[in-house]
Amino acid sequence: MNVLQPMEVSQRLEQLTELSVALSSDRDITHLLERILRAAKGMTHADGGTLYRTSSDRAGLCFSITMNDTLKMNLGGTSGMPINIPDIPLLDADGEPNMHAVAAYAAHTGKSVNIRNVYETELFNFSGMRQFDENYGYRSQSLLTVPMKDHEGELVGVLQLINAREPKSGATRPFSDTDQRFIEALASQAAIAITNRQLIERLETLFESFVKLINIGIDEKSPHTGRHCEHVPELTMMLAEAVHETDAGPLAEFSMSERDRRELWLAGLLHDCGKITTPVHVVEKATKLQTLYDRIQTVDTRFEVLKRDARIRALEKKCAMLEGGRQTDAAAIEAQLAEEIAGLDDDREFLRRANIGGEFMRPDDQERVSRIAAYQWNGPDGSMQPLLDAEEENNLKIRAGTLNEEEREIINNHIVVTIRMLESLPWPRHLENVPEYAGGHHERMDGKGYPKGLTREQMSLQARMMAIADIFEALTAKDRPYKKGKTLSESLQILGGFVQRNHIDPDLFDVFVRKQVYLQYARKFMDPAQIDEVDVHTIPGYVP
Repeated sequence: MNVLQPMEVSQRLEQLTELSVALSSDRDITHLLERILRAAKGMTHADGGTLYRTSSDRAGLCFSITMNDTLKMNLGGTSGMPINIPDIPLLDADGEPNMHAVAAYAAHTGKSVNIRNVYETELFNFSGMRQFDENYGYRSQSLLTVPMKDHEGELVGVLQLINAREPKSGATRPFSDTDQRFIEALASQAAIAITNRQLIERLETLFESFVKLINIGIDEKSPHTGRHCEHVPELTMMLAEAVHETDAGPLAEFSMSERDRRELWLAGLLHDCGKITTPVHVVEKATKLQTLYDRIQTVDTRFEVLKRDARIRALEKKCAMLEGGRQTDAAAIEAQLAEEIAGLDDDREFLRRANIGGEFMRPDDQERVSRIAAYQWNGPDGSMQPLLDAEEENNLKIRAGTLNEEEREIINNHIVVTIRMLESLPWPRHLENVPEYAGGHHERMDGKGYPKGLTREQMSLQARMMAIADIFEALTAKDRPYKKGKTLSESLQILGGFVQRNHIDPDLFDVFVRKQVYLQYARKFMDPAQIDEVDVHTIPGYVP
């Protein structure tokens, strides 16, 4: 029997302690499993080992990692080499527990199995192991199989070691009782560590799913905003990675860990979560007169009334002319009517065009709206009233876009709601910056943004990245109800103008153009028809 010396027992206890600390800090589940198997092999001087995980349906044991020093075999885990071995079923064809496979037996009973020589026992079916030996010219002998159960007794996996060796001679020996107890202790620690890691991953997945649920709610209100919520985090991460890879200039010191990336990604997903409270008729306002419907149709009806009244007046004039015995004025009346009708049609078409939001409405056109608004028409109650009421007139005179001041304040309030929603959550330390990153994408470098009027120095680099991503996505998006998507070159021209007006960060814009982040995004998300030739020498605010 292999008897451990006090020094070796002390070393194993120290290994268990060190492994316990390591398991609690390792966040990569694959790396965690590999560390467990290597520790078990090293502790018992085993030549090989396999770690099984329970399948997602808990109907079998999956080969997760397998190693063998003699065969120089390392499959699964971080090796990247696949394990093409069928799962071990936990139930037989009749639905009864599979007690023939040693790993399945350990899984069902919760007991360790320590076999001195697999070729000298009839307790289990080792045909698969013997076939392995024949294929690889190997000789399996001693075997230790230990179930891995968490603190609630749930099976996490099975740890199996093969061919313990004498440290000095290298001769194969059985696994001792001490070996078994140490591996059972390790398996217990490992099972709890794996369970904790899985729980954290599930909570993170649940949280990200909850975030996506909010975006689904926004998407249901407005399909256009939903795509925005998907694309802004993608573009933000593209820009962040480009800055991370920059090794010269004012941003050369910026770097990101995986935690940093996750934090920024979540902030991107949540940057417009406050829009879940924004009224649909504001979010979806495609034209200046749109509320629950586009009221330009109502204005069209009023024009038809004006044209009808013009025809009635012309007929009345003709009747009066005939009664007076005059016939020479009929052509003049018809000509005057045609001119009046043409003028009304022209005014109606002008209002239709004005109703479509644009980037800039000329003062002359705004004055024309006011003149047309003053036309008098006979309303449903028989009283004469202006063609446009004050609210309609003001909406049609909106200088840019489709939103009036009140509606713009409603839209702008979404960022206030976003910040309030995010700041109400108990963020863990590694995500504590999410509210600041998400809440700063409408701030400006000159302090004239909203809602807090922060300057460049008061904003994190990540929030400034998101500001660029938010604007560029909005410029290029072709699914907005109030505008067409701009081409790549047009969008960069406008974005460069924002740099010149001290609206966005010039250093980040330099990376955005120099590293062709815009092109990376365009190829993934933009319509090919929008991707035109870009001459970087003509982009405002950028020095090639």
